[in-house]
Amino acid sequence: MIGFIIAGLVIGALARLFTPGKQKLGLLATLLLGLAGSVIGGTIAAILGTGSIFELNVFGFIIAVISSVLLVGTAESLSARHKNSSITR
Repeated sequence: MIGFIIAGLVIGALARLFTPGKQKLGLLATLLLGLAGSVIGGTIAAILGTGSIFELNVFGFIIAVISSVLLVGTAESLSARHKNSSITR
C-alpha cells in the first residue's frame, strides 16, 4: 500500500512536470491525481494482459503518466473555470 502511494506521488509529480504551464495544485491533489492515473494505467495494462492492476510495469507506468497528465490538465482547467466564474459574479 505504501508503495502504491509512493508510485502515485511519483506519477503525479511526473504528470505535473509534463503538463505545460504553471499548476496550482497542492501535494494532496498531485497525490490523488497520480493515484487515479496509476489505477487507470494498471487497469488498462491488466485489460491488455501485460500485468495486474497493482503490478507496476513499463506499459502500465507509461499509461499511468499519460492519464495523470490528462487528469492534471482537466483539474487545472476546471479550477481556472471555477475561479473565473466566481470572479464574474
